[in-house]
Amino acid sequence: MPCVNPYKFLISFPLKKSKTKTNFLYHMTDASILNKAQIWLDSNIDEESKKQIKALMEASDSSELVDSFYKDLEFGTGGLRGLMGVGSNRMNVYTVGMATQGLANYLLASFPGQQISVAVTHDSRINNTLFADTTANVMSANGIHVYYFREMRPTPMLSFAIRHYKCQSGVMVTASHNPKEYNGYKVYWEDGGQVVPPHDKNIIQEVLKIKSVDDVKWQRNEALISYIEEDHDLVYLAEVKQLSMSPEAILAQKDLSIVFSPIHGASGTMVPKALKIFGFENIHIVKEQAEPDGRFPTVIYPNPEEAEALAMSVDLAQKVKADLVLACDPDGDRYAAVVPNEKGAYELLNGNQTGSVIVYYLLNKWREHGRLTGKEYTVSTIVTTDLIGEISKGFETEYFSTLTGFKYIAEVIRANEGKKTFIAGGEESYGFLVGDFVRDKDGVSACAIVAEIVAYYKTKGMNLIDVLAEIYMQFGFYKESLISITKKGKDGAEQIQQLMQGFRTNRPTAINGVKVTKIIDVKESKVYDMVSGTEEPLHLDKSNVIQFYLEDGSKISARPSGTEPKIKYYISVNEKLPSREAYRAVEANLDKRIDELKKFFG
Repeated sequence: MPCVNPYKFLISFPLKKSKTKTNFLYHMTDASILNKAQIWLDSNIDEESKKQIKALMEASDSSELVDSFYKDLEFGTGGLRGLMGVGSNRMNVYTVGMATQGLANYLLASFPGQQISVAVTHDSRINNTLFADTTANVMSANGIHVYYFREMRPTPMLSFAIRHYKCQSGVMVTASHNPKEYNGYKVYWEDGGQVVPPHDKNIIQEVLKIKSVDDVKWQRNEALISYIEEDHDLVYLAEVKQLSMSPEAILAQKDLSIVFSPIHGASGTMVPKALKIFGFENIHIVKEQAEPDGRFPTVIYPNPEEAEALAMSVDLAQKVKADLVLACDPDGDRYAAVVPNEKGAYELLNGNQTGSVIVYYLLNKWREHGRLTGKEYTVSTIVTTDLIGEISKGFETEYFSTLTGFKYIAEVIRANEGKKTFIAGGEESYGFLVGDFVRDKDGVSACAIVAEIVAYYKTKGMNLIDVLAEIYMQFGFYKESLISITKKGKDGAEQIQQLMQGFRTNRPTAINGVKVTKIIDVKESKVYDMVSGTEEPLHLDKSNVIQFYLEDGSKISARPSGTEPKIKYYISVNEKLPSREAYRAVEANLDKRIDELKKFFG
């Protein structure tokens, strides 16, 4: 059993005590939840954990007990993720241990007779070392060799290590950009990508067979632990260096002023190293956010998608007159870029914009170098801008659209390995990958590539807004936005399902006064032509997503999050851009259309 206090995080995140005096426990909580809590009480867990469970069972408000035990944590698009606390629906050493035992059992069944190995690391979140150690303990106790990073490292390096050391699996302990109360556990397969069907569901089935913490092998086997040291960074960085396509531009712009923030996460070492190995010498680190800290004390959310999280970076950029601001989320797989616009003000580009710029730049460079042979391809997800597909089509390069989640992009890469060449791929949520030596989004290499792009176009007297205008004039001005509506707990999950079912049983014919011309229901694998009244099969794996295509070119995708208690609406609008001078006027019109759609769905 774990020899450390598994609930030290409750010091930071105490349970909220209800002020309600009436005891609602027995008529608000069904027997199955009480039974599950009792099973935990009767198992061989530590005394502090038992006290916490008893407190939940005796509380006058049973909502915390219900939410802690009404289900087991499940693998979504990002793996296992949840609030830290006691219970089957919480991240703690026991749920981590049981998940690891289930994974170990699945690996042993999937690779019989082999010496199985896994890679393990973590980012800066509270309890990450504890959860990573627990993972290493249980894996080694099951006879599985563990390659364990000596220090925290970004998610892409975990993916790279799986491939480099020829592991069968890997675990990254992180909750990505979630609030500080969360933690998580990303599971990877032998190709370095996150687990996809059928492995994800099969692993869950193995985890569900673990009925008690007493079913877990906890005793660490140190003989099966190999530590990955700092010199491994150089192996990864050598691959990153090969992505550079304009070394002469970087040489000319080696003093390009770059501000970077890891936002208290695991990328603080690797992104500056990647920028330097590309040839950039004028890098300014946001000191207040440089140290890893799972409390994320300087931000509300450690999410580079949020302008608030980048406020300190922009302040520093203004002081040093930076050409580019870069930031990563805590586990270093997502990145954000902020650039000065035509008025000198710093403008945060969204993931669709930076992704489109990267694809446009790379395809131009591949064509310039004579490397486009007709066997290359790009990838993005169904909720990412259609502009990436349009750019790819313009360069006569094959394009794939996948389900949401970078694991599906990795799945496409694996399916085409040895037959076609992957150039780049990404998703709207600030995740991108260039080259295939990593099989997950890579904020480290993405930062280096974006810096190179800024340097390249600066030699031509252009900034990234100019580049976007160039793209929009060729392929159309696409603008996207996202609405996330949070609905917490069991009731919230049920409300989200009711919303999605409502879209299916009462398909709208118009949205905000604009005619719906097509509906794609990914869960039902159907494409409904609302004009002709016909339907066709959709050749894509099933997922709980519905997309509405409007007569004016707008597209809205409704999708419950796989890792958070949210339903998300992805809104995309587009129109022609006649000239660079018309950029802001067309953008304002697109923003107006987005705002009107937000009011409709919000």
